[in-house]
Amino acid sequence: MSDKGEVDLTGAKQNTGVWLVKVPKYLSQQWAKSTGRGEVGKLRIAKNQGKTEVSFTLNEELTNIQDTGEKSTTVKAPRDHPFTMQSVGGQTLAVFTESSSDKLALEGVVVQRAECRPAVSENYMKLKRLQIEESSKPVRLSQQLDKAVTTNYKPVANHIYNVEYDKKKKEEGKRARADKQQVLDMLFSAFEKHQYYNIKDLVDITKQPVTYLKEILRDIGVYNVKGTHKNTWELRPEYRHYQGEEKSD
Repeated sequence: MSDKGEVDLTGAKQNTGVWLVKVPKYLSQQWAKSTGRGEVGKLRIAKNQGKTEVSFTLNEELTNIQDTGEKSTTVKAPRDHPFTMQSVGGQTLAVFTESSSDKLALEGVVVQRAECRPAVSENYMKLKRLQIEESSKPVRLSQQLDKAVTTNYKPVANHIYNVEYDKKKKEEGKRARADKQQVLDMLFSAFEKHQYYNIKDLVDITKQPVTYLKEILRDIGVYNVKGTHKNTWELRPEYRHYQGEEKSD
């Protein structure tokens, strides 16, 4: 019994097994756009040397993702999405549906968990860069005022700011922080040329304070503490994209 009445347990009697799959946010958004239009893609299950391999291919019609920002650009979503299979473990998970009449029904018990991940490609890299740009944009809020604003502020000319910025760098001899997106662009550009960098080289490339640079690197990179490339940074697997053979220093 539930707080909404009886639960339809037909699914339990049929011993229906279901898969619980985690998918990227952009993929679920593209699926939502295709409601009522037919298939969203194809699921392929194959055996390779006794091991089950599962992959999902997104429909070509759903690969266009429109940027809602000022640039209004269109990027292509990756089509190929291999599955990473996971065991259910000792958990008992079930899937329920709710009808328009608020009646609950058991659809089945979870027999397999998996994670649907995009295959790293040029399209995926462009999509990730777009997502980073979107997350870096400031959130604008509107606020209702009870009375008129009486404090006047004089606008500051942009060229004056630039002069003060350059003067500060020369006088203090310190590195001033640049916009996060500018630093990300410089880092992505650098890692397209080489796979591994030590922090000193990245400081020379970006001209940023070490502490600030490490904060950004932790979002997109991995620090190697052992092995051939000890004490160097490289991009996380989801951000990597190298043409041809893997590049390295």
